[in-house]
Amino acid sequence: MPNIRRRWLLGAAAGAVIGVALGVLLAAPELSAWTRALSLCVGSTVLGVAVLATMTRGQRRPDVSTEDVWRATTALGGVWLLLETVQLVIEAAATVDVPVARLSAGLFVEYIGTAGSGRVAAAAWVCVGALTVAAALAYRRGATWSTAPVLVAAALALVARPVTGHMSQQPFGSLLDAAHVLAAAVWLGVLTALALLVRGRGAWSRLLPRYSDLATTCVVVLGVTGVIDAAVRLESVAALVDTGYGRVLLAKVAVLVALLGLAWIWRRTWVPAAGAHRSTADVSLRNAVIEVCAMSVAFGLAAALATTA
Repeated sequence: MPNIRRRWLLGAAAGAVIGVALGVLLAAPELSAWTRALSLCVGSTVLGVAVLATMTRGQRRPDVSTEDVWRATTALGGVWLLLETVQLVIEAAATVDVPVARLSAGLFVEYIGTAGSGRVAAAAWVCVGALTVAAALAYRRGATWSTAPVLVAAALALVARPVTGHMSQQPFGSLLDAAHVLAAAVWLGVLTALALLVRGRGAWSRLLPRYSDLATTCVVVLGVTGVIDAAVRLESVAALVDTGYGRVLLAKVAVLVALLGLAWIWRRTWVPAAGAHRSTADVSLRNAVIEVCAMSVAFGLAAALATTA
């Protein structure tokens, strides 16, 4: 995994921070929005790596090596676990109404054991910890295990908080929120995984068209569930401007529209060129990094939206 790839993809972290910063300008999200945005991006990438490994499993000469998959999952899982730990502490302090620096072990344990949100957050933490340990063992042993358990654990960790949010009080609300989060995670995560792990023009030619079809499905699911969520949450059209939630939502929609425009351009230019071996691996990497960094801004806004009353 060349250093230049990792360095370029750090722009996604910056994009997520920018997205949260925009949310702060438009509303008053909770402090946890900052770590939540980064956690969403890293967690989506873990999910994306697992999906990518599933896409290439069974090939005689896999486009992505098992060693690279487990190495990336271990490293990303460790970062995700750290972010989830920080987020858990911030949420605990906010719930018991004390500064983070004054959160005692007793209060923290009480939050985990008695608060519904604490139990949900702890369950997400356990999922992330389990997949990280499993990936580390697989990498150390050179195992060729399926990434399906990692995919399931990552998906559960990503949807744990959203499915217990405000939409859980509506019929099929939790299901809609889970679909929304997973569609967004796959859209970002698989493309990030491609940028991290795919080498060579041939691999891009085989995997990019498949990702493009998958991304189209994700965008449709994301749009439908997002519209329903907004319609339930907002009481009127005026609330789009009059409330912080509405303003952040409008900003998120604007970014998503720009992303759809970029995706439409890529689908007409980059994807056919890559599929016909006319696009070099460097060009594909550059295009993927550009889109990942742009998508991370939307994830930052989504984190701000989820933590805005």
